[in-house]
Amino acid sequence: MSTVIKRTALYDLQIQCGAKMVSFAGYQMPIQYASGIMHEHLHCRSRAGLFDVSHMGQVSVFGRDAASQLETLMPVDLEMMAVGQQCYSVLTNEQGGVIDDLIIARRASENFALVVNAGCKDEDVEYLRQRLPNLQVHRHDDLALLALQGPQAADVLRDAFKSIDQLAFMQGCSAVICGVDCYISRCGYTGEDGFEIALPMVHAEAVAEHLLQHDSVAWIGLGARDSLRLEAGLCLYGQDLTAQITPIEARIGWSISRSRRIGGAKEGGFVGAETILRQQRDGPSRRRVGLMIEGRAPVRQGAVVVNQQGSVIGEVTSGGFGPTLNAPVAMASVDVMCSVLGTQLSAIVRGQERAVTVVDMPWVAHNYYRLPA
Repeated sequence: MSTVIKRTALYDLQIQCGAKMVSFAGYQMPIQYASGIMHEHLHCRSRAGLFDVSHMGQVSVFGRDAASQLETLMPVDLEMMAVGQQCYSVLTNEQGGVIDDLIIARRASENFALVVNAGCKDEDVEYLRQRLPNLQVHRHDDLALLALQGPQAADVLRDAFKSIDQLAFMQGCSAVICGVDCYISRCGYTGEDGFEIALPMVHAEAVAEHLLQHDSVAWIGLGARDSLRLEAGLCLYGQDLTAQITPIEARIGWSISRSRRIGGAKEGGFVGAETILRQQRDGPSRRRVGLMIEGRAPVRQGAVVVNQQGSVIGEVTSGGFGPTLNAPVAMASVDVMCSVLGTQLSAIVRGQERAVTVVDMPWVAHNYYRLPA
């Protein structure tokens, strides 16, 4: 049985711009352009990179008491979220593992917009519909999603949206770009200041071409997207986060609202809360850590990690070369006793031990925009 590989609305434009395409999450997506991953990565860190992330799932959930009903599925306080605000969150299973991570925004009093991972969106929509039978769950297959990331991203958008500086990190609003009604969110997956732009698929090419007219903007592919998020210490679902890894084990406990934690006004009340809150109180048996690698060659996902006695204590979940650092970096899930900063470990690569050291994350500081005090 053949599987149809989809294309986003920007496929033809990307081919014209020299994209090298690969199959990813059921789509033909650009892994890189002619300038190469290293150049794209550094361009985004210094100027502004444009990403086609239209393969992601865009979902609306709305209806009476939408906030309180959605709170049964994720550990955030949606009732306290103002219209125009958004946050990072997770869908969890009964064992406390992560079904998917996502961005959820309050578009109106009883209307929430979710951006979920491409490889999970079919299952996520079905899960939401089963668990929230009294709410409307609508998948927006007619929308595209662009991400504009980097220190010059705001300058690029300021021409079209004069109030851009009033939009802080994790806030969003409606805007018009090139005569097209869009929804702009100040967020992203690179650690840099940046924006995600949801817009009708039929206008995606025109808006992308408009943004690319700026000298500071260049297309960025999936390769640099991965190295950028890795340097920023951000999790990738399916690797650093899975249905077998809890938010506490992944060190994203900060994403659990204070009111949903032990002793909070709305303690627990979400799927898997018993396990997650117990780990938050007592600590997990394993933990995601950053690793600096001796030498120049990267250590990739799946490499076994051993302690100095040669005992297996974990596994690399993400790894690659960090162009900003000019050095390889990795993240691993390891026994908590080996997660202390400075711990010397080894990763097994093709039967050989590579010396690694547990270090703090992120490797590149986040440059998210906050409103002046």
